[in-house]
This record gives sequence, C-alpha cells and structure tokens, in this order.
Amino acid sequence: MAVTFVVANQKGGIGKTTTATTLAGILAKKGRTLLIDADPQGNSTATYQAQVEDCATLYDVIVDSEILPLAEAVQHMPNGDIVASDPLLSKAEKLLDGDVEGLYRLKDAVEEMEGYEYLVIDTAPSLSVILYNCLIAADQVIIPVMADAYSMQGLSQLYDTIKAVKRRQNPKLTVAGLLLVKYSGRSNLEKRVLQELQELAEGMGSRLFSVAIRECVKVKEAQTQKKLLTEYAPGCSSMQDYFAFAEELLEGI
Repeated sequence: MAVTFVVANQKGGIGKTTTATTLAGILAKKGRTLLIDADPQGNSTATYQAQVEDCATLYDVIVDSEILPLAEAVQHMPNGDIVASDPLLSKAEKLLDGDVEGLYRLKDAVEEMEGYEYLVIDTAPSLSVILYNCLIAADQVIIPVMADAYSMQGLSQLYDTIKAVKRRQNPKLTVAGLLLVKYSGRSNLEKRVLQELQELAEGMGSRLFSVAIRECVKVKEAQTQKKLLTEYAPGCSSMQDYFAFAEELLEGI
C-alpha cells in the first residue's frame, strides 16, 4: 500500500501547494506517485494543468452521491498523475453534514487504490470536513511554516485536530515534522521564531526538519509557467533544499 503524506496548515500563503507539488515531483523519480488536490482553490490542479470541467474530480470521489473509485479520477498529465480539485468541494461541509461515513470517503478510496508507492495530498487552509477526510486517509502530516511572528497562530488548533483524528479514527497518523519555508535566516526575528518552532515541534512529539527551504525567485516563475520546480529549475536553491527535505522525510520509511 502507498505511503500517504498530507501537507497541511490552516494559515494561507504558507507554501503548501509548492511543497506538495515539488514533493510529488521528487517522489515520482523514486516510485509511482499520485498528487491529490483537496483544496477547492485548485492551485495544484492549475500547476498540473489538469481538467476540472467534464471529467471526474475529487468531488466525485468523496462528495458526490454517485461515488467514483479514486482510479477513475486520475489524470495523467505531463507534470505527473493527479486527482484534480473542484470548486464544488467548498460545499462539502453542508453536503456531508451529519454523514458519519462521509469522513471516511477518501480513506476508503485510497485503500482501494493500487499501483502507487506514494500519495501526496494538498489541502485548503481550513479545518474542514475535507481536511478530516485527508487526515483519516493519511500516514503522515507535513506542516509548512514560516519564520514570522504569525507562523504559529493556529498550529495548536491544527495539532489538536490531528491528535483527535489519531485517537478516534486513524491510530497510525503521525506528524512527520514542521517544514520551514521561505527562509532567509538573516533576521533576529527568524532566529527567535526558529527556536520557538523547534520547541513546538518537540511538544507535538515530532521535529522541525533540519532542512529549511530558502526563498528563490524560480519558485514563482515555475508557478507562472505552470511547471513543477523539479523540472523548471532543478538547480535552484529552493529545489536543492526540497531534495534534501525529501531525503530526510523518507528516512526510516
């Protein structure tokens, strides 16, 4: 069965999509990898240039009354295999309200999926029923964070959610670690926040990854070109850091 990673943080603009798509690109060179876009905004879907209209999406897998197998929603794109997001996912809270089985739709779909070694799930910046679906289906959670004064806001609430899912629905779920992104290391504030993040990670029974992802203009250029950073700028500083992060992540798996 595939190892499933969820990239999550309820704070927006934190680099979840870049982390998810880049990690998927790296893992695809190690084994067959599927990216699942669980964010209604669909940024990963746009990066992969995947279809949303007139095709099966994640909505059809976990929300629609006529539920499809995950395999039927996979699109094979030049950037890799993806299950596209759908703006309709934003209605999931209302549509799945009171449906206990609705929390397990993605877990059931993932367990039936064959042929992949790694699954990477990009999520929305919210604590929603879709996020619960992702956490219940996952093995490990990667939490991107920034070294700024607001970076830890909401992290305790996210961790409480992860703990609750682990206790009640998914005992195997662990926090793989906090990943520092958009890092320069030049300011005293960043250095202070770095220490606080290390302590926070320890409080989660996890770690702050030893690799920090440096800022690089190539990241935004790749997004504009709708290409994976692994292909657009494999030698840039951010990409070098992501390669090192992936190696650290996979240690012991």
